[in-house]
Amino acid sequence: MKNFLTMALTILFLFAAIGCKDVEAVNNARNHSRQIELKDAGPKDIPKILMREDPNDITIFGEPVATQEQMIEFIKLRNPNPKINCSVEDLVRYYYEEGAAEGIRADIALCQAIKETGTWNYGGDVTPDQNNFCGLGTTGGGVKGGYFATPQLGARAHIQHLLVYTSTRPTKFENIDPRYDHIINNRRDVYGQIHTWTGLNGVWASPGHNYGQDILALWQQAQAMYSGDVKVPVTRESDTPEDKAANLILTGLIHYGNKDFVRAEKDFKAAAEILPENTDVLWDLALAQEKNNKLEAAIKTYDQLLKFKPNFETGYYNRGRLKLMLNDFDGAIKDFNRALQIETRFVDAYNEIAIAHIKQGLYDNALEDLETAAKVNTTNEVVKANLARLKAYMRK
Repeated sequence: MKNFLTMALTILFLFAAIGCKDVEAVNNARNHSRQIELKDAGPKDIPKILMREDPNDITIFGEPVATQEQMIEFIKLRNPNPKINCSVEDLVRYYYEEGAAEGIRADIALCQAIKETGTWNYGGDVTPDQNNFCGLGTTGGGVKGGYFATPQLGARAHIQHLLVYTSTRPTKFENIDPRYDHIINNRRDVYGQIHTWTGLNGVWASPGHNYGQDILALWQQAQAMYSGDVKVPVTRESDTPEDKAANLILTGLIHYGNKDFVRAEKDFKAAAEILPENTDVLWDLALAQEKNNKLEAAIKTYDQLLKFKPNFETGYYNRGRLKLMLNDFDGAIKDFNRALQIETRFVDAYNEIAIAHIKQGLYDNALEDLETAAKVNTTNEVVKANLARLKAYMRK
């Protein structure tokens, strides 16, 4: 009996000691997390219009739908200080002029430039002095691609490169696209054969499985730039459910643009009741719910969205941020990693993983996250600042 009691007391003592060490580790992690705060990359919080067309039917040829004013606002919202050698207003005007000359949809071409340059943040092989807005001539491994003397000529080369994919007619202006003849001579399978933006998947970018869809998602967001006094559409009894939902989304976008997020959420929720499986509607609703600090409700909306759109990296990223805000660090990291599986250059996801690791007291892990992010994008200011701050902190 005495031996049994001795053994039991020994086991209890060991458990207590282990428990104390665990508590100490947790407390140390908490203390560390108070000593350094990394900058959050922020949410991706631009809403979308309701897409009424099949993305596979949206052509490269055609008239722009988004106005120049919407494109200017969209670019400035995504990057207040883009690295371009002219004003945003002039760059947008150049695209609309060059697009009109060749019959190419300038608004969507600008969205492609936004995707290719990271909204003129760059960070890959191309540098701002090249005026190369679509990666013309870049093949990886440090190959910088084409140089153009002015931003307007950079826009012209981009439009001309789209033209060679979608038509066999000559350019209206002198051809300055350095890859134009390559497509004609070596890619007869695509020369003049690509007529839609989703047709660029795996052609313009490799592997680029959702390349065109990503560009069109940006286009949806650009068209959602509504603020001030905008005429609210009238819903008629004869309208289809899609018409009614589209009108609700439009009124919600107006409220969202005017920062009336309560009314925006009400409109988006009403639209979701009509189209409960529409991922564009669910996206807008989740954004408004977060703006209204309804984090758990927003997570549930993202759950539903990702069920219907499982390869939507930005949905995982935004949901991960919400989990991070609620101190669900493991859940957040899982979502950020899922986003990175889909888009390996999603630098902001690495940044948020680093923040989660800091919260857990895993400083070496956080350092590795930020160093990886800095290699992927050498110019991301948030990553650069966080990496410098963490290195300085860990040297103390």
